[in-house]
Amino acid sequence: MQLTKSTLILALAALALPIIGRPIAASAQDQASPPSSTAPDNSARNKAQNNTAENQKENTSDREITRKIRRSITAEKSLSTYAHNVKIITQDGQVTLKGPVQDENEKQAIASKAADVVGTEKVNNQLTVKQ
Repeated sequence: MQLTKSTLILALAALALPIIGRPIAASAQDQASPPSSTAPDNSARNKAQNNTAENQKENTSDREITRKIRRSITAEKSLSTYAHNVKIITQDGQVTLKGPVQDENEKQAIASKAADVVGTEKVNNQLTVKQ
């Protein structure tokens, strides 16, 4: 059996492992950043509010309104990923928009797309501009 340089290095590393008590290469866990002290989402805050996506009714007309608005937003490629992922909550034909967007122009563009589907008077724009 002929040993190549790389197999020799691997064999030596395997022999050294019990001696030094640690793997030679750092694990992915060692390289991960420390856990954040803040929650990564706003789920707790949303649960305190009545108008959340979880509360959207399963009636066909509300789902269809949400689908039309979502398709209109995602079709607009100039909008950011934030804009493409805003929450659209439809209850009895009333639309609430929530979530962060990049700037005021995106906020207005999304509200306009929702208004095109249901009318301006039925849109509650709660979008926030990302800091």
